[in-house]
Amino acid sequence: MNQQAPIHSSMSLRDLKNLIRSGEGLMLEFKRAISSPEKIAREIAAFANTHGGHLIIGVDDDHTITGVESYHEQDFYLEQAAHDLCTPALIYRMEVLPFYNREILLVYIEESEKKPVTVRNGGGDAIYVRIEDQSVRASDEMAEVMRARASERGITFKYSHHEQKLFRYLNEYPSITVEQYAKLADINRKKAARILVDLTTLGILKLIKKNHSNVFTLST
Repeated sequence: MNQQAPIHSSMSLRDLKNLIRSGEGLMLEFKRAISSPEKIAREIAAFANTHGGHLIIGVDDDHTITGVESYHEQDFYLEQAAHDLCTPALIYRMEVLPFYNREILLVYIEESEKKPVTVRNGGGDAIYVRIEDQSVRASDEMAEVMRARASERGITFKYSHHEQKLFRYLNEYPSITVEQYAKLADINRKKAARILVDLTTLGILKLIKKNHSNVFTLST
């Protein structure tokens, strides 16, 4: 293991309270404590697959600062999650902030240069991403976009009648799903998904989560 040793945080308790007051979000998550490497692996992989983020351990969901008895057990779970359950393995940085006779842990996870980071679980590998203040399982399309951006394969943009129908639709409506596009272009779902993924990889479209569905919009 080449995980860096925890260091004493330079953050003041006042600064920490201000950070906690801002609430959980795309790049910030609170945990009272880590209960298992499997659960925390999803959180750190989601940060790595999105924009990176901060995990504060020793803070409850209601923003109450509880602290943990010692960083050792928490760091053990984190190391198992980062090195044994995540592929590729993740490197995190931990800072320790004393809180009376307990400790608060600030864990920093950088955005991965090798996406997607997968998490091993009982049912095989899974991919997680950060959506607002939640770590959620990536859709097939989200995972495919990450794989395409990380691969060496070239993507050729063909402006056929299928794409013409898509852009006409998106000039009139704000977004489209894979299913809507498949019906619009009269093609199967697999081909519709491939076209949308390729256009997203090229930066022409954007893939976002909306009302529990994955939708594609024109990039602005």
